[in-house]
Amino acid sequence: MNIQQMSGLAILQAMAKGELPAPSITQTMPMSLVQAEEGSVLFHATADDKHLNPLGGVHGGFAATVLDSVTGCAVHTLLEAGVGYGTIDLNIKMIRPVPKHQVLVAEGRVINLSKSLGISEGTLKTQDGKLLATATATCMILRP
Repeated sequence: MNIQQMSGLAILQAMAKGELPAPSITQTMPMSLVQAEEGSVLFHATADDKHLNPLGGVHGGFAATVLDSVTGCAVHTLLEAGVGYGTIDLNIKMIRPVPKHQVLVAEGRVINLSKSLGISEGTLKTQDGKLLATATATCMILRP
């Protein structure tokens, strides 16, 4: 598969099916793309002992990375072949401590897409729906 000829949605759906390899960040931050639709994505993520701060809690960077991924990928689902994106800003609110060794649910959704900017929002929750963190992101659309 030549990803340069695939839409963002097609790329992400192929990754979710295992037809394309996951990006290497998923080895550092254990997360997997479960579902991709136009304007939205669903990931599962699990923090482990590699993601701890000096006090033994999950570092806020774990939630930030997962939320950056879902907000960016949500924008990517609406981009045509050969068009990229990059995060300009990411605003995060940490609401509860992120638990270790628990599968978490992260969702991203596009709020607005223009020729040059994509704005999206994301949530990180426990499987029983407890909100851990939220984010909004602005992504620059990188057209050839």
